Amino acid sequence: MHPIAFQLGPITIHWYGVMIALAFLAGLWTASLRARRENISSERIADVVLWLMVGSIVGARVVYVTTYWREEFAGQPLSEIFAVWHGGLVYYGGLIGGIAAGMVYITWKKMPLWKTADVLAPSIALGSVFGRAGCLLNGCCYGSRTDVPWAITFTNPLAHELSGTPLNQPLHPTEIYDGLLNFVLYCFLAWLFRRKKFDGEIFATYLICYSITRSIVECYRGDYSDLHYHLGLTPAQWISVPMFIIGLALAAILSRRAAESRPAQNAPSPSGKRAG
Repeated sequence: MHPIAFQLGPITIHWYGVMIALAFLAGLWTASLRARRENISSERIADVVLWLMVGSIVGARVVYVTTYWREEFAGQPLSEIFAVWHGGLVYYGGLIGGIAAGMVYITWKKMPLWKTADVLAPSIALGSVFGRAGCLLNGCCYGSRTDVPWAITFTNPLAHELSGTPLNQPLHPTEIYDGLLNFVLYCFLAWLFRRKKFDGEIFATYLICYSITRSIVECYRGDYSDLHYHLGLTPAQWISVPMFIIGLALAAILSRRAAESRPAQNAPSPSGKRAG
């Protein structure tokens, strides 16, 4: 656990911030490559990613602050609300905020919504790989106590100071679990992108798959207090339920719409003969 990357005079650069920056750069680069297949300019994608970045950071921080207000922010200076370099970004808040900001820009610029969403979806999963690496370096989003051979133990006092991470205890490396699953999801979505059958398929598939993998990883998280469990589920698991349903609904609606818009094959020609 190494939260500080380096010092630039009085300025401290944290690994968490570095990883978030790398996440957006990797996402922008890979999305720009896919955009060519959809005849979308890389400049437009760069503009969308900028909006996604602002929307996701704001959304992720707002959800974190509201979720952990009593434990971390009540009675603290208001400046702590904006101290994102200490960690404290909720992924689902970022996803919702990013989607909202992206849809505003895409609609404003009259870009193809579902084509653009398909271009961006794999890059969202790839960005999460870097984001979870930042969580590991920062000591946040830690797992529950375990005796598995691959458990990790935090010993740096900063881990406890910044994130309340238990020290000198073997914990599930949930940051690594989530990062690996997101990398697998990125590879699958990038593969599926070249074979998609309708616009919006990749984005819908991302929502379905991520809601499943995230719910699984949540079973091993150890950073929630009893206040955050409702009917035995974590906040992320509760959000995963509508996310999964939305993904299924999008896939069904968009696939049916695409099928209805295709010219009917083998339809009778005006002469009465079937088209070849």
